Amino acid sequence: MSDLSGHEGELEKALARLAARAPYTELLAQRVHGEEATLDSHETTVTPQPRLQGAIFRIWDGRRWVEAASSAFDAPSLSEVVESLAGDAARSPAHGPRPGQAATTRREWLTHPRKSMESMGPEELVSLARTARGWARSVDGVHEARVRVSWSDEERLYLNSGGARCYQRTPRTHFVVVPMATEGGRVEFDFLSHGGRGGAELLDDLTEESVVATARSSKELLAAKAPPSGVMPVILDPGVSGTFAHESFGHGTEADQFLRDRSYLKPLLGQMVGPDFLSIVDDGSIPDAWGSIYCDDEGHPGQRTTLVERGRFVGALHDAETAAAYHTAPTGNTRRSDFLSRAFVRMTNTYVEPGDRTLDELVAEARDGVLLERATSGIEDPLGGQMQLKVKKGHRIENGRLTDLVSTMALSGRVLDFMNSVRGVAKASDLRMEPGYCGKGHSDYIPVGSGGAYLLSRAVVGPA
Repeated sequence: MSDLSGHEGELEKALARLAARAPYTELLAQRVHGEEATLDSHETTVTPQPRLQGAIFRIWDGRRWVEAASSAFDAPSLSEVVESLAGDAARSPAHGPRPGQAATTRREWLTHPRKSMESMGPEELVSLARTARGWARSVDGVHEARVRVSWSDEERLYLNSGGARCYQRTPRTHFVVVPMATEGGRVEFDFLSHGGRGGAELLDDLTEESVVATARSSKELLAAKAPPSGVMPVILDPGVSGTFAHESFGHGTEADQFLRDRSYLKPLLGQMVGPDFLSIVDDGSIPDAWGSIYCDDEGHPGQRTTLVERGRFVGALHDAETAAAYHTAPTGNTRRSDFLSRAFVRMTNTYVEPGDRTLDELVAEARDGVLLERATSGIEDPLGGQMQLKVKKGHRIENGRLTDLVSTMALSGRVLDFMNSVRGVAKASDLRMEPGYCGKGHSDYIPVGSGGAYLLSRAVVGPA
């Protein structure tokens, strides 16, 4: 699969022909490939990641947006798209300019990994996965472990009729190790997951020490007690804090939801929603984080957007259209899952900003409650303002000390109640970002990061 640079000339010509026949035009071209190695006792597979190559053209015909895509870059294929969209423009009586201001950015961004994953080859990927599985199985009682190592290399090129040109090349690398401990027919597991923007250097965290520690944690879960139930003080570990940020002030602040009146947060903009030491941020410009982007799919650079600042709801995530509606600027959050998918306002890396407490101080203040660890999922109700977070494990807090290990549990309740009950956030030394994927509804998955530091609040918890 050739680089996009070899096709840019044809794409520019097609855009110019279309720009002569429509009020406004833009395109996003994409090329992505990768590989995934998965290993357990049943199978060893090396699978190419979805290989995509193509471009989507979008025009404003004076009344609405119209799109058409091509999976080929040759002149005849691109001409077919141009003629189709030009026909739509010709049939539409012009009514007005496009909503929002077009990007004018002209930049190129390249990530240069220390060692590319592609240079490793499938044999080295499988060897690495096999070694990690061996480390996990060296722990007594751990007879199985599933290991997955994956990478992708993506190019995106954005052009518009206003002169913008944004090119970015983004390699991403991810690994997951799931050791499974068994005893008396019961199976338990913990997991180790790490990923980011970059190459093989991200595998430096796949060490014997980290895998063995995860395997021992899996074994310890066999003896875990049932979690407590009821309303109580809760401490979220950094990963769970990130899931909370993602579900509470992530989806609800995507401003296309404001325009559709599908966010309970819309009327709260500018109001206090939590204590004055609590801040939540979305930041697509964090170096090498999993959800970082150099440029969004409307040509706006990725950036830091403060959503909650010292307890006040101060900002939302915008594309050009929602920014125009709310008299503000786009925030670099327009993202397509791929060139065949719609553009939506989407998160990048969403997290709780660190505070000034230590974990020991938060545990002492909680006194009696539970520490939730290892987020596994989260859901939110954008209209009703409810959320639920599920975790793999936790620890009881009794008399201001961490005590018994407890098994899978869930936290639930109203977001604003939880926000107003926050009593402390740990220091930056505890800040951690974790990789994940997010869908808009149940589709269009994109890489996102989430994180934060330890956070103390109050909520309903119980077995999951």
